[in-house]
Amino acid sequence: VQLQASGGGLVEAGGSLTLSCAVSGRTFSSSIMAWYRQGPGKERTFVASITWNGGRTTYADSVKGRFTISKDSAKKLVYLEMNSLKPEDTAVYYCASDINAHKILLLNRADYWGQGTLVTVSS
Repeated sequence: VQLQASGGGLVEAGGSLTLSCAVSGRTFSSSIMAWYRQGPGKERTFVASITWNGGRTTYADSVKGRFTISKDSAKKLVYLEMNSLKPEDTAVYYCASDINAHKILLLNRADYWGQGTLVTVSS
């Protein structure tokens, strides 16, 4: 599985940005797709996830109501729509994939990672 994240950039506080993750190679219907982020000087944290089969979503409390994760199965794309952005959302955002929900949601681990895309929110 190869993951390619894109869509990062500079945005003002209160603005919006949508990230994309292109999935290639072999995928599994039981896969969970996730977004993580790592802010300056911070550890990597879970942001959101979606199951490839069924589209069940999970969000970190810090982004609930502002971020939306979605997928286009036909195009093998996963999106992260980010609204009402805050300076504290500034981070490198990574997409990831695994079939183990425990790893994704509780351990911040995954078998497959894309390269990061930088999101900078100015105040």
